[in-house]
Parts: sequence; C-alpha cells; structure tokens
Amino acid sequence: MKIEKVNIKEVFSNKENPRVIKDEKYQKLVKSINEFPQMLEIRPIVVNEDMVVLGGNMRLKACTEAGLKEVHIIRAGDLTNEQQKEFIIKDNVGFGEWDWDMIANEWEGSDLNEWGLDVWNVDINNMEETDLDLEEEFDPVGKSAGVQRVVFIFDGEDEAESYLNNLNIDFVKRNMAWQVNLSTKIL
Repeated sequence: MKIEKVNIKEVFSNKENPRVIKDEKYQKLVKSINEFPQMLEIRPIVVNEDMVVLGGNMRLKACTEAGLKEVHIIRAGDLTNEQQKEFIIKDNVGFGEWDWDMIANEWEGSDLNEWGLDVWNVDINNMEETDLDLEEEFDPVGKSAGVQRVVFIFDGEDEAESYLNNLNIDFVKRNMAWQVNLSTKIL
C-alpha cells in the first residue's frame, strides 16, 4: 500500500462511523491540522475502494473545515465488508495507557492541552479552598487525620467513576476531583 495525495472532494466521509469529536476537541483538531499539516502525510486517511473513509473520518471533516484542497490517503481496497467494519472499530480503540510520570516530567501541560490531551492544569500556589469546594480545610498530606493520601489520575470522568464503583468505595464528585473517604488508615 502506498500513500497518495488526492483532491479532498474525491474522499467521502463514512456515515456509519460511530466515532465523533465534539466542540472544543474538534476545534483543537482543526487547529492542529492548520499548524502541523505534515502530520497528515505521516498518518494518512484510510479509504476503501469506493473512497469512503475507514480510518480518519474526523480528520477528513477537520481538513475540509481547515480549507485543505488535498489529503493524503491509503487505499485498503482488498478488505472484505466484515474486515472494513472491524477496521473502523479497531482504528478508534485506544489500547494503550499514558505514562503519567513521563508526561508530567517531559512535557508542558499547556502544550499537551493544546495538542488535545486533556490534562488538569492547576496553579496550586493561586488555588483557594473554594476551588475544590471542600467542606473543611485542605490538608494536602493528611497530617491532621494521621493518614497518607493516595492520588489516582484517570483518563476521564467515566474511568474514575467506573474504577471507584468497582472498588465499592464511597466517593463524592467535587468539580474536577473525587473525594474518597476510607475507614482504613495506611500505616
């Protein structure tokens, strides 16, 4: 398979693609394409023999909005209908996980956010108690309670709630943080 550059009007979005990007994330994708169009050649849109997108539906839409006249594609014309359906799903599944220690130490949070990776940028020096909506004074290391605090970083709200529910832990959602009260103290 080879990468081709074709007129954007020759490529058709896949109306049966179940993956969407909305609002702010979509606008970040459009901005990303405008700022770094070379990435589209490195990661071309995958199409079938009818030039319908199998992989890159949202990129095609964003390319159109960005005003591109041509896009890079790879034709996957030898796939059966079942393989095409499988490809659409597998192309959008995220199997990997982020190494948050590396992310925190090697990249700037503002850059990551700009590039589309949702990170929580907080200036802890300018944070006030009301920012976390805490009912009691914020004790970052748990000294007053004699316990250690454990911090979990999740990829999103659904993952956090699922994880905490699976552990059967009572929690309260407070803005961007989940307050968890454990009866067992860590020694």
